[in-house]
Amino acid sequence: MVAKIFIDGEAGTTGLLIRDMLGARSDVQLVSIAANKRKDVDAKKEVMAGVDVVVLCLPDDAAKETVALMGEMGDAAPRVLDASTAHRVAPGWVYGFPELEKGQAARIASARMVANPGCYATGAIALLRPLVDAEILPPDFPITINAISGYSGGGKSMIAAYESRQAPDFELYALGLEHKHIPEIQRYARLDRRALFVPSVADFKQGMLVSIPLHLDFLPSELTGAEIESVFTAHYAGDGFVRVVPAAEIAREGGKLEPEALNDTNRMELRVIVNDERRHAVLVARLDNLGKGASGAAVQNLELMLGL
Repeated sequence: MVAKIFIDGEAGTTGLLIRDMLGARSDVQLVSIAANKRKDVDAKKEVMAGVDVVVLCLPDDAAKETVALMGEMGDAAPRVLDASTAHRVAPGWVYGFPELEKGQAARIASARMVANPGCYATGAIALLRPLVDAEILPPDFPITINAISGYSGGGKSMIAAYESRQAPDFELYALGLEHKHIPEIQRYARLDRRALFVPSVADFKQGMLVSIPLHLDFLPSELTGAEIESVFTAHYAGDGFVRVVPAAEIAREGGKLEPEALNDTNRMELRVIVNDERRHAVLVARLDNLGKGASGAAVQNLELMLGL
């Protein structure tokens, strides 16, 4: 049976890439609404009533408006996957990170409402949640998260600024320290203390590194880098999209790591970079902010929701 999918906001960066990724498949049919009908409530309800899943690639307020419309449709409403920030910590929504914990993929598969994770949050939660679950990182531990992303994650205005050479080569941003991904990081990493998050953007289109420095002496147990790596390996065993890079491979990288190696994939790599003598470690997630951080994750969630 062919699954019908309506991408609301298909002209944006995430929507376009989801459309490209699904376009060649024979097991899905993409349904669109005429451009002159996009703000016609009745026309939109009619389209949504005829599909299996609606994917929301909209600004937060517009996503909330569409979800409210679906609420008016009762039993005729389709399932929904929201790629905006609007519902990631909202009651009744399942968080769309299948690797979060055992059973999460099954919850996504059966859910009517799934919230796609944020790109930075995907990397940060992937690094933090296994350590909190293993009770070697206290939930109230002071966490600092540093990250760099390609400019494609910043929306139309940032993309235009970089592609017209009007933006700097590198900049920190969100220095009000209120980035919109912080609530989902705290919720799904199971942190009691709010993390300090400092994102940055540079002059490359896509790719991402999320890094978390740790003073190992301040953790409650005498951890080594090998023990942290073993926790990650156990958590992600058998997963097809998250790879824990072994210490021997990290040693051959020469102390450097670039952000673009996983572009155009749904893969994520996790590294435990450690100086055991100094008792310092840096946990690093590498992913494509448009892949595992957005459109790739959305397609992975759609496959689970539709049994594809």
